[in-house]
Amino acid sequence: MTPLLTVDKLSKIYGSGCPGCLAGSRRFHGNLCPRCGSVIACDGICFDLYDGEVLGVVGESGSGKSTLVKLLYFDEQPTSGVMRLRAAGHIPAVEGLEGVIDGETNLFSLDPFHKRLVRNLLMGMVYQNPYLGLKMQISTGGNIGERLLMAGCRSIAKIRGRAAELLEKTEIPSSRMDEPPCNFSGGMQQRVQIARALSVSPLLLFLDEPTTGLDLSVQARVLDLVKNLQKEMRLSTIVVSHDLGIIKHLTGRTLVMKDGHVIEAGLTDQVLEDPQHEFTQQLVHSTL
Repeated sequence: MTPLLTVDKLSKIYGSGCPGCLAGSRRFHGNLCPRCGSVIACDGICFDLYDGEVLGVVGESGSGKSTLVKLLYFDEQPTSGVMRLRAAGHIPAVEGLEGVIDGETNLFSLDPFHKRLVRNLLMGMVYQNPYLGLKMQISTGGNIGERLLMAGCRSIAKIRGRAAELLEKTEIPSSRMDEPPCNFSGGMQQRVQIARALSVSPLLLFLDEPTTGLDLSVQARVLDLVKNLQKEMRLSTIVVSHDLGIIKHLTGRTLVMKDGHVIEAGLTDQVLEDPQHEFTQQLVHSTL
């Protein structure tokens, strides 16, 4: 089976960097380089994501998991690495992206215009903090409509219709479409983020700690919503979380990160029920 997304040797260094920072020559504990003081947030990350698959990325705070998803969504520029997207057969030809989503082109090498096209037309993001993903003083419908405008939709009627459809799908009454997200609870704000992310029917959906800070009952509703929408829309999804319960509930395959490295990878049930790496064993046992 041909992967939809391929990530190869992806690295991100915060700081000046030096030859001792990256994987081949590292000889130090943690992700702080003792020679130059740089932080190696991601170090040689490699994985594939397949059509309709939900991939989990789990690790403790500072493991690099959130940096990874920010790199994939073009919120951050990598130090090195490759990301390829093979969309042929998944979507109609997208004007401006001919020859870009062919599985050969390194998306990190694109100019800013083409990166925006890929991000606006093919990707969706749900941030841990809804203030990063929403404009709180603009109407909820306007937040969703902004994505549609960036994707080229110019019909106000179509935009409002699509916004109403997505709000109902994410369990928010469409009658509240003209209210700003600042009027909503945290769980509702996350659902507005989900509606906004799905507005362009993206190929890739990124969820970065989407239920952190929510009450347990609200977490369960948001997770069930995500799971149902993923199945219905067959979304290829990457879920970042420190919570193994979320990873087990949503994902089929999991990467475990520590100090910027992927230290273990495999089917989620296998990783959680029979962890091989010492750190994964500690992570699993700490939740029991």
